[in-house]
Amino acid sequence: MAIPQFGAPQPGRAYPDRPTAFGIAVRGDQIALAEIAIPGRPLQYDLPGGGIDPGETTEQAVVREFAEETGLVVTAGDILVRADQYFVNDDGKTFNVRGAFLIVTIDKLRPELKIEADHQLVWRTPLEAIQRVRREAHAWAVAAWLRTLRD
Repeated sequence: MAIPQFGAPQPGRAYPDRPTAFGIAVRGDQIALAEIAIPGRPLQYDLPGGGIDPGETTEQAVVREFAEETGLVVTAGDILVRADQYFVNDDGKTFNVRGAFLIVTIDKLRPELKIEADHQLVWRTPLEAIQRVRREAHAWAVAAWLRTLRD
């Protein structure tokens, strides 16, 4: 299956590949989102996750990012889907975000692990998540996860 590519690159800008890992964590009928509050901007929403550091596995990255962004300790499961997205971050840097989207299991909440002050854990229904996330690749991953529930 081909990996979908979301977004459109801005002409004249380079988009280096950036391997990333994001997770879908479920609690009841809701999933975890990272609400991002940057002064002077509207609230933004992403699936928790982010860049894979050198020497880190996809699974290690999603576990670390969940803790840093939400304070949730999770166990990484299987990769559900992969999707790429042309992306300009809050510092104006451009990337082709090469996303792996994993199912994660929540082990516990440890608020002291959360180090990203502008991120807050929020819970939303899958439909609300699809409507709110800022990246098309994230909405597509949530929809792909929902399709696994139909069986």
